[in-house]
Amino acid sequence: MNKPGVLQVLLIEDELSIAKNIAGYMEQKGHIFDFANNGKQGLALALQQYYDLIILDLNLPGMDGLQVCQQIRQQADRHIPLLMLTARDSIDAKVSGFTVGTDDYLTKPFSLQELEVRCLALCRRHLLQQQHTITLGPLELDKQRRIAKRDGQLLALNTMGYNILLLLAEAYPQVLSRSELSHKLWGDEPTESDALRSHIYQLRAVLDKPFAYPLLKTVFGVGFTLEIPAQ
Repeated sequence: MNKPGVLQVLLIEDELSIAKNIAGYMEQKGHIFDFANNGKQGLALALQQYYDLIILDLNLPGMDGLQVCQQIRQQADRHIPLLMLTARDSIDAKVSGFTVGTDDYLTKPFSLQELEVRCLALCRRHLLQQQHTITLGPLELDKQRRIAKRDGQLLALNTMGYNILLLLAEAYPQVLSRSELSHKLWGDEPTESDALRSHIYQLRAVLDKPFAYPLLKTVFGVGFTLEIPAQ
């Protein structure tokens, strides 16, 4: 990325009014945009230039968004975070998008504020996945050694506690719902309804209780997130 929080974005969108709305809002926030109004032009730019993120419309003339995404994944020399826009909100459409390699999905009509938040989170997640170490304030996770420290002290986490903490750190600052956490931890395998609550309790006992303030926050009715103090 150019500066922290500033994205170099390729927008592939054939509806001019939508493209202007997105670019107008995002450029006011300091982000830098290139444009393509059809799939072939978008694919060429994606392969020629460096972008932090691609925003790709599904319904494009000539070469649709699914084909563009598939070609980018096959031909690009790195993984470029990709957010797909669509008027289709069916499960089949979303599954098709994820199958060819999109990273996230936003259904029209959408909030421009949500679009920016998703773009920033997507790029941040991509950077975290490339790094071996995640540092969030007093918290440090070493993904190679699968250890975590707080204020330099090694945390005696069990495997499930470490996995939960890693998921929350990679999602930060977003909230992970209970269902998202359960799916990422256990997939589609059924688990006891209290299993996640028990693991969260054990994680808190190691991560927070010995220290001056908690990092693990419950967002009631939603899920869990990390609350990292400002430095």
